[in-house]
Amino acid sequence: MYNKGLYNDWVPKPVQLLLIVLLLAVVMPLGGVYTGNISYLVSGTGAMTEYFMWANYATTIGMGACMPIVLRLKMRFKVRDKMMVLLVLLGLLSYINGTTMQPMVFVFTALFIGFLKMMVTIELFLPLMMMIGNRGMFYGLFYTFVLVMNQVASYYAVVVSINYNWQHFYLIAAVLCFILALIHWIFMHDKYFALKVPLHYIDWMSIMFFVSTFMFSAYVFSFGKQQDWWNSKHIMNASIVAFVSFALLVVRQFTLKRPYLSFKIFTKNNVQHGLFMLLWLGMFLGTTSLQNTFAVGVLGYDQLTNAGLSMLMIPGIILAGVIAVFWFKKEIPLKMYIFSGFSAMMGYVLIMYFSMVLEFNYENWYLPMLLKGYGMCSLFISVWFYTLDKLEMDDMLAAIGLVLVWRTFLAVGFFSALYSWFQYRFQITAVGDLAVYIDGMTVSPQTLAANMKTIQLNAILVSGKKIFGYIILTGFGVLLYVMTHHFGREGFQYLRFIRVLGGKSVIARRRLRERKKLVEEIKDAAGPAV
Repeated sequence: MYNKGLYNDWVPKPVQLLLIVLLLAVVMPLGGVYTGNISYLVSGTGAMTEYFMWANYATTIGMGACMPIVLRLKMRFKVRDKMMVLLVLLGLLSYINGTTMQPMVFVFTALFIGFLKMMVTIELFLPLMMMIGNRGMFYGLFYTFVLVMNQVASYYAVVVSINYNWQHFYLIAAVLCFILALIHWIFMHDKYFALKVPLHYIDWMSIMFFVSTFMFSAYVFSFGKQQDWWNSKHIMNASIVAFVSFALLVVRQFTLKRPYLSFKIFTKNNVQHGLFMLLWLGMFLGTTSLQNTFAVGVLGYDQLTNAGLSMLMIPGIILAGVIAVFWFKKEIPLKMYIFSGFSAMMGYVLIMYFSMVLEFNYENWYLPMLLKGYGMCSLFISVWFYTLDKLEMDDMLAAIGLVLVWRTFLAVGFFSALYSWFQYRFQITAVGDLAVYIDGMTVSPQTLAANMKTIQLNAILVSGKKIFGYIILTGFGVLLYVMTHHFGREGFQYLRFIRVLGGKSVIARRRLRERKKLVEEIKDAAGPAV
């Protein structure tokens, strides 16, 4: 017996929707670490911050590694059996994180959490897509909900860490997973999704190469500054291993009958331009490290106040989601919506450039965080929609892992590491420039400490302002690129006109609709992986 739904027929539709929303609310924010309470993890375990940055990247890498095989895993097991095992395993991994003191445990559990989380969330996309119907509207609603939940989870991770300790939030997450497993054991049906398929076609060696490539790359991005980049043999060795692993991964795909990854879609025009835009989205999202340095290091915010800044993005995220639903419902071309997203990011960077002062008030954060939330959500929706548009299901599923890792890890990780390096260099230069004002006539031994603190804070401000200035210059180029890009619009319609005259247009459109109806549900379910 096959059943493409999740729950028994006797479960009312509103209850099914409620259970799906509960699963999304718990599973999607789940991770090896939560960015809001990294400082509490550092103080609680005595480990370096870089380990937890590495673990944060590992969650995305695990999701990307699972994506090419997620459909085969979905069709191999009964829905209830698979969901029960996955939720219990996620709960156990969260419990392990809440009881360990070893930073490398966080790295490995984060990798497995990402892998298992992708298997859970793919089950939720199909019913939601069937309820909503329109792929663009689905992206708008889905990304809005997930991004809001991520900000809320990050904030309350700090709240729980302050009131109790950092371990409690992991234990709460574990308990929620166990409760959801029990609830879904009652309501889920015990049938297969479709024809049962074998697992022995999965090439686990390719998955190992994939994980090795990006985990060693994540090590370079996380520990580069601490290890002094290319002056460290560890960074050099990790870079070599990542390069060799990727080379072996690529070579192996051309020798397999059923390759784990497909590079065919990267020849598509929309995929190439979509990846290019996702790279520049990473440039804007990488400014989070500069924002945290300014808020905590210069303005002296505590962790709860700093985490509250992410909550200020929620109105912008919701606004972007509402506009996206309207935009796709009316089938308006994407160009201006993407342009509005990059413009919002530019507005955020411009405000931060002129706000690098010691007198910055908390109320001044409202507008830039609103713009950042709008820009992030709108670009996640629109650029992802454009990148994966008009792709065949098989090709897309075989390459979606690389696109996911590119968007959420490589682009953001590269620019975060780059900003960290530039900030360090610019601070040294700024301290040297400001040292000209230090002499025995203006600074006495009694006032030396206070003056040195002022010079250090001003050096941080100068370095941050310089980096934001370079981002602004690059951002204008990105806006020009978006305005001049065609976004799939055909410049010449002669051949289409001939098809209409030949009477073949109606048949072609009907065949296209029939094929699209067959593959769109699964294809669109894979698209919004976060």
